[in-house]
Amino acid sequence: MRVMLDTNILISAIIFRSKPMNSIINLLAEKYSLVLCSYIIDELHEVVDEKFGKKKNDLEKFLLELRFELVYTPQSLPKHDLFTISDVDDEKILYSAMIADVDVLVTGDKHYDEVEIERPEILSPSEFLAKY
Repeated sequence: MRVMLDTNILISAIIFRSKPMNSIINLLAEKYSLVLCSYIIDELHEVVDEKFGKKKNDLEKFLLELRFELVYTPQSLPKHDLFTISDVDDEKILYSAMIADVDVLVTGDKHYDEVEIERPEILSPSEFLAKY
């Protein structure tokens, strides 16, 4: 199974060392394939630089040690009718998840609650841990 983690999940794991988020990452490392898009990587760097500057080395170490497939997010998204979401940044992530053919997108972002699609399945961290 191919799983994409949203930026907020990775921030919780890297910066706050959240046990549930680290459980998800460990589960992915053991059983599933982690997929990240270039937009998420860029956003991670941006958030860490702006809010947690002292944690830059932790981010770099985490990304170097984490095994994942990198999918490139288009610079500008084409017009599509695949889904509707109010946040343009979340649109980039969901679009990347769809073109990467991931099975599950794990996010804590409430903007995804408005999305109605079959694939990828959009789950909160607790829903993912309970289901898988």
